[in-house]
Amino acid sequence: MSYIVKASHYQSQEKIFEGPLDLLLDLIEKEKLDITEVSLAQVADQFLKYLENSENANLEHLADFLLVAGKLILIKSKAILPMLELEKEEEEDIEELKARLLEYKKFKEAAKELIKLESRKKILFSRQSYSGMKTIFCPPKKLLVSDLRDTFENVLDKLPKVEILAKETIKKVISIKDKIEYLKKNLMERIEMTFHGAVSNNKDKVEIIITFLAMLELVRNNMVSVEQEEMFGEIRIISNESRIRNQEL
Repeated sequence: MSYIVKASHYQSQEKIFEGPLDLLLDLIEKEKLDITEVSLAQVADQFLKYLENSENANLEHLADFLLVAGKLILIKSKAILPMLELEKEEEEDIEELKARLLEYKKFKEAAKELIKLESRKKILFSRQSYSGMKTIFCPPKKLLVSDLRDTFENVLDKLPKVEILAKETIKKVISIKDKIEYLKKNLMERIEMTFHGAVSNNKDKVEIIITFLAMLELVRNNMVSVEQEEMFGEIRIISNESRIRNQEL
């Protein structure tokens, strides 16, 4: 997308810019300045003057220029008033503008080099002359077998080593939610069960602990009650059937 900016400095011709960064870079290069906050402050007035004299730019395109103009005014204000403290976001905006301008300059210079290569008409090289030729091994006359051996050994040494990683077994993840549903389902069928019966098929200690926590969660929600006649004795889990069924509904 191109922007046409016509200023009093260009009375005889229109200067076409690719955008606000193109215009800003042009002003800095005319003054032979480096891309710094000082140089941006120096060309701020010229940038604004160009905008005042701009023609053939609709509001959508002009918004990009105004955004850069706002950052330039901020930079100039900071240069004129050294005691002015900027917000962190404002400082980041200034650094971003400098970075974008430096990056744009690199692409601009690269584009110039590509145009030069294109004008020479020597950017394409054909390999048609090699078509149909057989590939042959043509070593130097003084090449020794030891040289080949040393070269291959050097290549092999640089190859990445094959690492044998330790085998890991992926364990099935069991959540408290799953165990709560398991207990609720069993209690709907038989009203009462023992904790030993609930974990009789569990060989993993972690799964047994999760089942115990699931039982406590059901007790906390008043969906079951538990009884234990003696220390370390069997735990009986008794269903509050109406609460379980209501939650299921």
